[in-house]
Amino acid sequence: MKITMAHGSGGKTSAELMSSIFGKHFKNSVLDKLEDAAVLELNGKAAFSTDSFVVTPVIFKGGDIGKLSVCGTANDLLMMGAEPKYMTCGFILEEGLDISVLEQIVASMAAQAREAGVMIVAGDTKVVEGSGGLYINTSGIGLIPQDRDVSAANCRPGDKILLSGNLGDHHACILSARMEIENNITSDCGCLSDITEALFAAGIQVKTMRDVTRGGLGTILNEIADASGHRIQLSEESIPVDDEVRGFADILGLDPLYMGNEGKMIAIVPEAQAEQALALMRQTEHGKNAAMIGEVTEGAGTFITTRLGGSRVLDALYGEGLPRIC
Repeated sequence: MKITMAHGSGGKTSAELMSSIFGKHFKNSVLDKLEDAAVLELNGKAAFSTDSFVVTPVIFKGGDIGKLSVCGTANDLLMMGAEPKYMTCGFILEEGLDISVLEQIVASMAAQAREAGVMIVAGDTKVVEGSGGLYINTSGIGLIPQDRDVSAANCRPGDKILLSGNLGDHHACILSARMEIENNITSDCGCLSDITEALFAAGIQVKTMRDVTRGGLGTILNEIADASGHRIQLSEESIPVDDEVRGFADILGLDPLYMGNEGKMIAIVPEAQAEQALALMRQTEHGKNAAMIGEVTEGAGTFITTRLGGSRVLDALYGEGLPRIC
């Protein structure tokens, strides 16, 4: 067997590769939890995460690979209840890259780091043969306040699932750029700290959080169902999608439930605090279109109630999807 593009999709094929190769050889009590960031004991709780970014094109409506790399790693830390503090960055530059493009991306990265409240404290650059491309790896460390415990294992039947906004914006933006389709779709690339800070400041008991990136909503909810040992039940009618993105997806046969995002998250909270948490999310810039989309129930698996009133299994993404969106 050889590596295919499907191994980078964030779906089932990716998960199989992670478990059969990386999980087998890197197995330990921290990594085995398969969370968005590792929770470490470093004179208190800390979160540590790393990610690589290979998006094409490197500059797109709403952002660029530099902004994306900072937001992506910061969001992984935020999803563990951490406050991002430090970040490293590694650049792989292909011969022929325009230096003005590189500077634009680095400046964007620096601006986003300042906005996210993180310091870029170390880095590395390599130049390879190629056709002017650019790839970035970032790693980040954040500190977790002692009173926070965010994990899929905390979910219980009756908990409500909140989604911070419209699905599919980033996926549709990137695909539109590649296909040279003119529209008004803009990437949702952004740092989600305004949402997490609002929830924790108000004393919301956040059970778990995940940012909805590769593999889409369907895939991450399957991961949470597996990790929590409970069933996830969604309502299709409650899931927000921008009209232009929905039309774009319909034309190309895409399902917003499996489309990638770079500035959306889900939070699972107790039923008694769900309405308050939803109102708090809607007061933030990145959560203004937030919706309550489902709940945790007894059982196993992930299911969705359709607009027609039926119920179907919502499986994890299988196959390629759209590679190179992040």
